[in-house]
Amino acid sequence: MPDSDPEDAPAAEVAAAARRRSLPTWARAVIVVTLLYFFLIAVRLLESGISALGEDTSQDLFELATHPLAALFVGVLATVLVQSSSVTTATIVGLVAGGVLTVDAAVPMIMGANIGTTVTNTIVSLASARQSEEFRRAFTAATMHDVFNIMAVAILLPLELATGILTKAATRLADLFVGGPGGGTFNSPIKGAVKAGAGAIEDIVAGIISNPTALGFVLILLGIIGIFVTLMFITKNMKVLVAQRIEHSLNAVLAKSGTAGMAAGTLITIAVQSSSITTSILIPLVGSGLLAVRNAYPITLGANVGTTITALLAALGAGTVDGLTIALVHTLFNVIAILLLYPIPKLRWIPVEIAVWMANLAVRRKWLAIAYVVGLFIVLPLVGILIIT
Repeated sequence: MPDSDPEDAPAAEVAAAARRRSLPTWARAVIVVTLLYFFLIAVRLLESGISALGEDTSQDLFELATHPLAALFVGVLATVLVQSSSVTTATIVGLVAGGVLTVDAAVPMIMGANIGTTVTNTIVSLASARQSEEFRRAFTAATMHDVFNIMAVAILLPLELATGILTKAATRLADLFVGGPGGGTFNSPIKGAVKAGAGAIEDIVAGIISNPTALGFVLILLGIIGIFVTLMFITKNMKVLVAQRIEHSLNAVLAKSGTAGMAAGTLITIAVQSSSITTSILIPLVGSGLLAVRNAYPITLGANVGTTITALLAALGAGTVDGLTIALVHTLFNVIAILLLYPIPKLRWIPVEIAVWMANLAVRRKWLAIAYVVGLFIVLPLVGILIIT
């Protein structure tokens, strides 16, 4: 009797085979923990590579960060290019820990990353462009995230430049965490293990490359690639672990308060290590009418807070007070933005109202939606950097 063609197998058998091939939850969790370890090693390699280049070369690499607006645009553009604020902020933590960037210079870049990360869900909304009502809802849900983050930067960047409020608060929190004032380093529970792993890789590379400058560039390249790849696979595995629960979680908060929505957005984003996944899941739910725009709004804000966990993990691996300070700036920026804009009803719904107006325009003229994405996330940062520098 001839062997049966796999393509003729019943759907149930195919599904069962797929389940058997799938990794068990415990194994996937072990993979995630291992990937987190290598992510921290990558941040350490980035820091070591910067140190190997020498102070003068390191400063030349980031002359663009000398002007706050240029630094802001660099943060936006870098995040758009890698499609992940987690990669950008983890890299910034490494640069601060390595002494290339001061905390003050890095603050606008962190804020720029917050704007840049919203490009993903805005692009996702364009998939509904052929269905007017669905597109109206989806584009509204996407752009309210853009508008909120832009408003947050418009308020907090001038305030930070004038008073240093975020940096001062983050510095105090960092001092409390390490048990004393001042800069330097601190011993986190995982710093030793990360240092050992990164040191082994550095020794191997140093055995191949003797030139200090070349060694520095190779370590930086390995660090950036490592950050990008590990976060990509962490996100992929965490999405598999929790994806089945996300839609239920989002719908479960519909009848709850805005605070519950923020908590859900924060926890889901911490779980999947990506605010882009959380917000991109919201877009089709809102577009299809399963989730109201105003219910999705606080979940989006919670995602802003949840995504800061990556920079905090990177700071713990780096083990420098300045690295921890800039990571805490990222968290404080998002928390304070919510506290300033959300509790006051007249301010709370401004991002949603502006997003509704923009969506109405985009429904009538689809090309405006594309022009908006390209203009805000690519053209404006590029032109801004060119003009300022």
